Amino acid sequence: MSTNTRLFHCPPEKVFEVLADGWLFPVWVVGASRMRAVDDAWPAEGSELHHSFGVWPAVIDDVTTVLEWDPPRRMVIVPAGWPLGEAKVTLQVKRRGDGCVVRIDEEAIKGPGALVPGPIMDVPLHIRNVETLRRLAYIAEGR
Repeated sequence: MSTNTRLFHCPPEKVFEVLADGWLFPVWVVGASRMRAVDDAWPAEGSELHHSFGVWPAVIDDVTTVLEWDPPRRMVIVPAGWPLGEAKVTLQVKRRGDGCVVRIDEEAIKGPGALVPGPIMDVPLHIRNVETLRRLAYIAEGR
């Protein structure tokens, strides 16, 4: 499992405003390239985002499902982009002074990625999630 943390200069509620807007998903998630649809119930547990990842013309349609929604503390989602597989992503937010610390844990749970040994998979996930948290911070801090 890959774990990244970052200090945000905004309260946790601002982070969850971004997470609650499904149309912003490809803006802060590295690799997501376009939104196709957002369930009306987003981000309620069981709701889905329909998006794509990759660079045209090699774009794969993906669906992300909410497992847990507990603002302003925690969100757990499962992105599924077959044939690559599925991942479990947990975002935890803790207030720190006037800001907050955001932690993202990601692990492959199904498909080819789940067969790759953890330390090998963790390196590209860690690098990607450094940028993912940077993008999320830019949006949340600017709100």
